[in-house]
Amino acid sequence: MIQFDKNRKRVKQCPCGKSNKDGKFIPYAGHDNKGYCHACGKTFLPEVSTNGNTAFRQTGSAASNNYSAVRSPDKQPSLISFDTFTASLRAYENNHLITYLTGIFGSTATISLIKKYFIGTSRYWNGATVFWQCDIAGRIRAGKVMLYDPATGKRVKQPFTHINWVHKLINQPDYNLKQCFFGEHLLINNSKPVALVESEKTAIIASEYLPMYLWLATGGSNGSRWTSPEVFKVLKGHQVVLWPDIQSYDDWSTKGEVLMKNGIQVSTSRLLEQNCTEAERSSKLDIADFLVRFPLAQFKNGYTTLPP
Repeated sequence: MIQFDKNRKRVKQCPCGKSNKDGKFIPYAGHDNKGYCHACGKTFLPEVSTNGNTAFRQTGSAASNNYSAVRSPDKQPSLISFDTFTASLRAYENNHLITYLTGIFGSTATISLIKKYFIGTSRYWNGATVFWQCDIAGRIRAGKVMLYDPATGKRVKQPFTHINWVHKLINQPDYNLKQCFFGEHLLINNSKPVALVESEKTAIIASEYLPMYLWLATGGSNGSRWTSPEVFKVLKGHQVVLWPDIQSYDDWSTKGEVLMKNGIQVSTSRLLEQNCTEAERSSKLDIADFLVRFPLAQFKNGYTTLPP
């Protein structure tokens, strides 16, 4: 199994020739010239060809998706350039979601969450947020642009649902969108149990209340995407808890069975379903809606689950 080296500065130079003083080249464990370079956007993969499996040879920029394959059953995912990604990591004073999170957690904890989840800012709508999908190989698969109310933290849905994609906004042609979990990069060299929710905002909030889990988000309720082996294979070796929104338990429990049949250790929480009111049920609340009702200090002082 290919894994990133925890010491990203172990290698002094990227195979592309750039210095690695800033740690932008992340080598694979056991390799000096194989890994992913954030500076040039290239992925340098070891050649592997066993039992007919695909063997890749990197021939160009990861952002241009220029790979050659000995055998390739599927078109490789398109990627967002590192420059586009880093350009969004600023202007947080104009980011409505960051305003909301700061009101809950304070500026220090919110800055930590920004860095942890690579939360970006977009000018497409005033106050918009970018949720970057960075995969376990350190590549930027996609950026989802969304708009929130800075006071309530709720999505802005009027006069229309404010959701768009970075690759569409920058007119990146022939983009092959293959999404990964939001927060997937946190799985790199990490053995914590995983908590899986639907909303990116929910994953961010829950990670501060219950940090004993790695909180990832599916980014939507479409199970046909995140229950495909290509997506969920990154969860193997982790204990996984599914936290469905209220009214989604049956659907997510079925999806959990699919994961279990494919070797993932999964359980589906019934906590919200069993403890919600009829009003909460009709509103289809999620775990973050309940967590923010409690002072964070209560959890810091020893809670490891939701208070009764």
